[in-house]
Amino acid sequence: MTIRERYEQFEMEHLSVYAAKAVLSKGRKVYEPKCEIRTDFQRDRDRILHSKAFRRLKHKTQVFLAPEGDHYRTRLTHTLEVSQISRTIARSLNLNEDLTEAIALGHDLGHTPFGHTGERILEKLCQSFKHNEQSLRVVDFLEIRNGKPGLNLTYEVRDGILNHPSGYEPATLEGQIVSISDRIAYINHDIDDAVRGHIITKIPDKFIIKLGASHGERINTMIKDIIQNSENKASISMSDEVAELTNDLRDFLFENVYYNKIAKSEEDKSMFIIEKIFEYYTKNFDQLPEFYLNIYHNNNFTREEIIKDYIAGMTDRYAMKVFNDLYIPKPWI
Repeated sequence: MTIRERYEQFEMEHLSVYAAKAVLSKGRKVYEPKCEIRTDFQRDRDRILHSKAFRRLKHKTQVFLAPEGDHYRTRLTHTLEVSQISRTIARSLNLNEDLTEAIALGHDLGHTPFGHTGERILEKLCQSFKHNEQSLRVVDFLEIRNGKPGLNLTYEVRDGILNHPSGYEPATLEGQIVSISDRIAYINHDIDDAVRGHIITKIPDKFIIKLGASHGERINTMIKDIIQNSENKASISMSDEVAELTNDLRDFLFENVYYNKIAKSEEDKSMFIIEKIFEYYTKNFDQLPEFYLNIYHNNNFTREEIIKDYIAGMTDRYAMKVFNDLYIPKPWI
């Protein structure tokens, strides 16, 4: 029996009846021989972790555009926090931690530079853009592995990545865990960053009394509530009280942080940068990097889709560099 087979046997014998099992996966689009050491979900996690799109997350905005200081969250640190919360819940409910981690690490690979500001402007320019759909496009097509497009992930990981936003319905409980953990992570770390940035000084007392006074206390309250409310059930959810408080806290953040003029003081500039880059390559499509031109010439995609892929993959600082290269005059030497 191989190491992988021992893992698979352990999952079948010891995980919850509601857990996804690697040996029962719906599989990959393209057949691959099994690994002797890792299950399919473990392999997917590793492919995501070693991807270029994952590395770029460290230079993509979470909420605060171009923040000063080293302690504000980036898209990468957000992803790691989602992974930690997700794994804690999955382990406590005896679900598949490997699948949960793979989905969590891949859920935001398609996010644009400049956070949700970038997402909004690309949606306006392209008439349709959703970061979860772009994340799936990244792992299905834009990442290159062994000289071929796509990471060829399992159905369950791909489903969890696509369906992680609120309002979607993941096919597995592990996908549901990542969806709810994403909300727990961003609500709580955005409070932390907003206080650090002097956008708010505190949250209303009802949240402190019911959920906790500190970042860690609130996360702990939410996690414990999910575990208690979801144990031995075919769905993942909070209790009505904690769910209502969580939604109210999210509304508070939208009103006082996400739409705050200080936090978004550079938003118009960021939108202008993306809009001008998009405009330039619409008029000068053949000047795109060769990688993207090859995708266009070898596939049935529109020019708009290829330009969108290029911009969505940029980090904040790379987008600013491209803008400077395209529009800022360079001195003669």
